[in-house]
Amino acid sequence: METVIFASEAQKSLLEVLNQLTFSRLVILTDSNTQLHCLPLIQAILPSDALFITVPAGEINKNLETCSSIWSRMTEAALDRKALMVNLGGGVIGDMGGFCASIYKRGIRFINMPTTLLSQVDASVGGKLGVDFQGLKNHLGVFNEPETVLIAPEFLKTLPIQELRSGYAEILKHGLIQDAKYFTSLQSENWENQDWESLIKHSVQIKKNVVEQDPKEQGLRKILNFGHTIGHAFESHFLDSANHLLHGEAIALGMICEGYLSIKKTGLSQSEFQEMTQKLLDIYGKVNFNETDLDPILDLCLQDKKNEGSTLMFSLLEKIGSCTFNIPVNRDEIREAILFYQKL
Repeated sequence: METVIFASEAQKSLLEVLNQLTFSRLVILTDSNTQLHCLPLIQAILPSDALFITVPAGEINKNLETCSSIWSRMTEAALDRKALMVNLGGGVIGDMGGFCASIYKRGIRFINMPTTLLSQVDASVGGKLGVDFQGLKNHLGVFNEPETVLIAPEFLKTLPIQELRSGYAEILKHGLIQDAKYFTSLQSENWENQDWESLIKHSVQIKKNVVEQDPKEQGLRKILNFGHTIGHAFESHFLDSANHLLHGEAIALGMICEGYLSIKKTGLSQSEFQEMTQKLLDIYGKVNFNETDLDPILDLCLQDKKNEGSTLMFSLLEKIGSCTFNIPVNRDEIREAILFYQKL
C-alpha cells in the first residue's frame, strides 16, 4: 500500500520526500490549470534540470493521444528507468501520469500530488491508473502504487467552487457505503465551509481500509463504485457536449439512481433513501436530460468493468453505512431508476 503523507506545506514536504529518494532526473507533469495555479507553490525546490511536461486540462484529454505526447517528451529527453515522475494535478493527471510512468520503459517510479478535493479523497489512493478509450471511462489501465501520495490541503484554495463540490460527492459516498455517522455529519447547507483537512483524512482512511483488504477489486473494493455504474455512463455520454458533467455531479445523480435500485434489491429503507436523496439534491440540484439520451446511457452501463459477461453487476446499499456488491440488475431496472430520477 502506498505511503500517504498529509502535508501542511506542499513545498517543504515534497523536498523531504525527494531528499530521501535517489533518481537520475525529475519529470513534473501538470495540466494547463495546475501549471498556472499549483506549480508556483512547489517550484522553488525543484532541481534545475527537471523536465516539465504540461498537457491540456480536462477529462476529454485523458486518452492515448495525450499519453503518446507525454512519452514522446520523455523519450526526447532521454529519461532512463531511474527517472522519477511527479504528477501534480487532479484525478486526470494522477490517473494518466501514473499510467504513463508505469508503461514507460516498463515502469518508472512516480509520486502523486493531488490538487483537487476529488483526487485527494479518491483518485490518489488505491493504485488504479488509466485512461479513457473510445468514449469509455478508464477503459485502459493498470494497478500500480505510487512511491508516495502527498496530500496538501493548501491546493484546495486554487479550486473553483464547482470543483470543490465535485470532490464532495466522493466524501458523501464514503459515508453512505461505510460510515452512517460520518454521512449524517456532512453538511448540505454551507457545505463549502467545513474542516476539509479532517474530512479528507477520514475519507482517505475509509478508502484505504477497503483497498488494503482487496487491492485488485476482486470483491469488497467494488463497494467504492457505488453510484459509479450509472454515474460514469452519464459522465461519458455528456463528455463531448456543452452541458458536460463534472465527475462528482454525475456520481451524485448515479447515487440517487442506484439508491432507488437498492430499495428494490438490497433492502434500503424508503426513509433512508429519502434522507440521502434530499441531501444530494440540496447540494447538486438536478441534471436535466432528454428521453433520447436514455438508450445511449443504458448502452454505456453495459461497458462497466464490474459486469460479468452480459450481466450488469451493481454495488448497492443495504442501509446508510453498509454496501454490498455483485448484485445483478437488468437494463429495464436501470431504465426505471433513471426515469425515477428524471421525474424528481
